[in-house]
Amino acid sequence: MVQMSLLSLIRGDGVSAIDARVSGGRVLIEPAVLETAVGWHRRPEGLCRGEVCVPVRDAAAIDGPDGTVDLVGVADLLGRPLVVDAEAKAAYLGEAALDRAAMLRSQVAPEFTLPDLAGRQHSLSEHRGKKVFFVAWASW
Repeated sequence: MVQMSLLSLIRGDGVSAIDARVSGGRVLIEPAVLETAVGWHRRPEGLCRGEVCVPVRDAAAIDGPDGTVDLVGVADLLGRPLVVDAEAKAAYLGEAALDRAAMLRSQVAPEFTLPDLAGRQHSLSEHRGKKVFFVAWASW
């Protein structure tokens, strides 16, 4: 069995603490973790979510040792960007390019909630139908 440690997997819809091993540019996870954290699972016909399946032409690209699955290979197969910081024990799994393009075409911003300077939470949905000016700033 592969020795796993906790990794924070950040997605557009939230953060999951998953057991993973980062090794040689691969992020190895158990198949059950792939399904619960990402929503896809391995079937004989490919990588599937519901009734949608993506064929896996090169099984070595997503299959890790001891029955694990390589999240890097899965992200690549699905056309989703994956950024991993092994030292910080964090990974970000982005949306596929087609999904990002569809969101941009819709001209509707995704829902989010952020605190103001006083710590009060504000959600974008509170302002639906109104013009909103959003300013983001980072110190780095």
